[in-house]
Formats: sequence, structure tokens, C-alpha cells
Amino acid sequence: MAIVNNTSVLGMKVSWTDYQHASDLILSWAQQNASKYVCIATVNNVMEAYDSARFQTVMNEADLVTPDGMPVVWALKWLGRPDATRVYGPDLTPILLERAARAGIPVGFYGAAPHVLKQLVDRVQKTYPALQVAYAYSPPFRALTAEEDIEVITAINASGAKILFLGLNTPKQDFWMAAHRNKVQAVMVGVGAAFDFLAGSKPQAPRWMMKIGLEWLFRLATEPRRLWKRYLKHNPRFVLFFALQMLGVKRYDLHPGKAI
Repeated sequence: MAIVNNTSVLGMKVSWTDYQHASDLILSWAQQNASKYVCIATVNNVMEAYDSARFQTVMNEADLVTPDGMPVVWALKWLGRPDATRVYGPDLTPILLERAARAGIPVGFYGAAPHVLKQLVDRVQKTYPALQVAYAYSPPFRALTAEEDIEVITAINASGAKILFLGLNTPKQDFWMAAHRNKVQAVMVGVGAAFDFLAGSKPQAPRWMMKIGLEWLFRLATEPRRLWKRYLKHNPRFVLFFALQMLGVKRYDLHPGKAI
């Protein structure tokens, strides 16, 4: 079993991993019928965790936290991991699907609008004919009732899905996974917008923009009303607070007694 090593970025753990390591771990956990959860971390995750002790706990208790955004990768490099690489949700998902198809591991999908989920499942089944899609559900935008949640858990477990992809947003998907560990008998992987990208319902940033850390700018341009607060609030603060971390300066924020 591969070891998971982590580094703290503004108080939130980020795992030293790559596509091979991450997919090996997830496949091995799935084959063991383990209930685990994997978070895909961008600057948004780091700053949400910085602002919320509750969310920081969710991230720090995850079984694996991959560095999804390039600024997070650069932070790992500055913190002594020169070999740090990006593990991007929309790229990790096809790797896992292909390996699950070869290994005969059933998968499930939870999230996205009904038409997006249908497009995603159709594309996945055409691309990976041997893949067993055991479960697919588009939840309502409201919170589920306790009875509905039990029905969802029962349906997932009855389906036999051993890897469950979540296409919700952050922090919603991360809270959901944490709340369902040891209830859902699958490895839960929160891949967020990967559902929309792989279904073809939203455009992805060009690779050159991803490499230089400007994917956020592309996404802001395509979804300004939904994303402007996230990027304009979090990105400058991340740069400032990470610089303070590198300088060894402890900064207390609005949460009394909390420091990095």
C-alpha cells in the first residue's frame, strides 16, 4: 500500500501525489471495499478551510487531498516538494474510469443537473464500453431530508458501486463526503466541475492557461456571475497569507484563537 504524505498549506493538508499514485490508492481502496473520501484541492478549498475551522477539519480528515490548482502545486514546491505535480479532477476522472473498466470495478456518479448527468453517463459508456456504471443520481439543489439521505445511501450501497464520483461544488461535495464516510461503502472522489467538462456542457480552459495558473481567469470569464466572488476574494488573500506562512509569520484572522 502506498503511503500518503502531506504538507500544510495555510493549515490545510495537501497530499504529495501524482496521477499514478492517486489512482493506485483509489483503485486499491475500491478493491478492499473501503469507505474513503478524496478531495481535489484548489485555492478555493485552501481559503475556505482557512476561513472555516469546520471545513478545515473536513479537508484535514480526508484520506487523500490532491493539489488540483497550479497555485497549490507552486505552494508545495515552495514548501520543499520540488517534484510536486498537479492532479486535476477532470484529468484524474478519465484515468480512474479507464482503470476501473479494466479491473471490473463498478462506479457511480452523484451530482450535476439531470441532463448533464445523462450526457456524462452516455459519453462515459461510449468511451469505456466495459465500464460498469452501477449508479447515477442528480440530487435536488436543496438539502436532502433525513429519509431521502437514507434512501440515497441504501441505493448507492445496493448498486455495488465501489468508486463514487461527486460532481457538486466546493465545499458542498467535501462536506457530503465527510458526512457519508463509513455510511457509503465506496471510495468517494469529489471532482466538482469535471462532470460538466466531461459531459461537454461547459468549456475547459486551454492547456496553456492551465500550465501558467490562469485557468481561474478563463473560468471567471465564462461564468462571471457565479465565480467572481470566489476568485476576487480568495486569490489575492491566498498570495498574501501564503507569503506570510513562508516568512514564518502567524496571522490571526476573524476566528479568535485560530492561527497559521
